[in-house]
Amino acid sequence: MLAGRRILLGVSGGIAAYKAAYLARRLVERGAEVRAVMSESATAFLGPQTLAGITGHPVSDRLFGSERPIPHTELGQWAELVVVAPATANLIAKLANGLADEVLSATLLATRAPIVLAPAMHTEMWEQPSVQRNLERLRADGHTIVGPQVGPLAGGDEGAGRMAEPDEIVSVLEAGARADLSGWRVLVTAGGTREPLDPVRFLGNRSSGKMGYAVAQEAARRGAAVTLVSAAWLPAPAGTQLLEVETAEEMAQAVLSRVSELDVVVMAAAVADFRPKHAESQKLERGDGPPEVTLEPTIDILAELAARPSRPFLVGFAAETGGIDRALIKARSKGVDLTVANDVTLPGSGFGSDTNLVTIILPDGNHVAWPLLPKREVAARLWDRIRTMRSGA
Repeated sequence: MLAGRRILLGVSGGIAAYKAAYLARRLVERGAEVRAVMSESATAFLGPQTLAGITGHPVSDRLFGSERPIPHTELGQWAELVVVAPATANLIAKLANGLADEVLSATLLATRAPIVLAPAMHTEMWEQPSVQRNLERLRADGHTIVGPQVGPLAGGDEGAGRMAEPDEIVSVLEAGARADLSGWRVLVTAGGTREPLDPVRFLGNRSSGKMGYAVAQEAARRGAAVTLVSAAWLPAPAGTQLLEVETAEEMAQAVLSRVSELDVVVMAAAVADFRPKHAESQKLERGDGPPEVTLEPTIDILAELAARPSRPFLVGFAAETGGIDRALIKARSKGVDLTVANDVTLPGSGFGSDTNLVTIILPDGNHVAWPLLPKREVAARLWDRIRTMRSGA
């Protein structure tokens, strides 16, 4: 699965840098085009010429004075997949906090390719709360962490922090290089819409957009052309086209104007059911007393899509409270191909969490509950299910 893929191998300054040579060889053997970028400290453990000889390309180990005038942006744009092995605590901290003071960290910030990190450090460093916080931030950003293992360390003792073996890293890269959605045109909605009450206030909901972003990111990672229509204040996941909207009407226009071009629409956004019938042009003042607000229904985007005679595969999301009975009714009445329901009052399944507890509902009401999973894993399983249903398998 790595044949022909453009893989950038990053090496940071740890004793495990010697394993990067074997990892580079394994990637080349699988037909990947590999280029390497090393931090200055990494060159104290592994000579750049070693990786140059294995990959057949010069190694970038400095920002200035190299053959490439802007090495970090050139390599970042070239890469389809990035792996950093070893990833030291220092490199992890830089990436988690957006620092770019040398060629490797600058390249990681200059790429939109998926990034896989193989941490390697002593046990005491690995267990530091600051390191674990940085790793959690990187996972939330969509980066993949492989390892570390428990085993012999450079200091002669044993513990957690040993870098994953190159063959394990290759297996993770092969899984991440899946392109089973290649050629698919996908639109995903995310976030909670905001319906203006006046120029300052709005009616909204608690949706963070995290689930929709995970769905969009997974589709892009697997090769789909992804448009993300978002009412959340989040940066675009790598490989997606972001269209920012605010209201249900704006979201409807963005979705319905593109529907004829799409293969799959995933409506993960929490779209307002009602909006103020009249939005004040000036800020409402406390001294004027409580306003009387008349609400009117917003457009039902999912129903509009389902009514189209020639429509894409449709997935609806239903955030409910007190069980999924209403979601079952919606699944039967909406005319969509798949409904993803969750009870937002359950622990780990509420708005803003990094996990979700969902039930997958078919149009006939048959359903299966998935266990509590990270949202990125829910997204991966969801695309597996969509791909199977579209293929008729």
